[in-house]
This record gives sequence, C-alpha cells and structure tokens, in this order.
Amino acid sequence: MDYGTIQLRINELLEKNGISKNKICKDLDIPRSNFNRYCRNEFQRLDAALLCRLCYYFNAGIEELMMYKSPED
Repeated sequence: MDYGTIQLRINELLEKNGISKNKICKDLDIPRSNFNRYCRNEFQRLDAALLCRLCYYFNAGIEELMMYKSPED
C-alpha cells in the first residue's frame, strides 16, 4: 500500500535565502553527499537533530521545511 511520501523543501529554502549548498554544509558540518540526498528527497530516514538544525538555520518551522505528498498527487 502506498501511503505517500515526505518531501523536503531544502532547495526552495536555499534559493529563497540565497545560500549555497557548500555554505550550509560547512556551517552545519554536514557531508555534501548526504546533504545532496536530502535535497533530492532520496532518503530512507530523517534525522531529528538534522531537522532541528535546518529549522534553526533557516529560521523556519518544520512545516516550511517539509511537506507530505499523498499518493494521489
């Protein structure tokens, strides 16, 4: 059964804030290869601590960082 997916909106936030992937990876000490997987929504699990760091970094709520996409979309 397909229940839908969680989509991260990191690319939108990076563009909106004029931040490069290199800068955020350096600032948050995230390996670029891992960060790219999150940007492409190619992850199996989400790290709660990373989500907190991203929300803090972007000064955004969790609802701005991620969204639920139903199977019908």
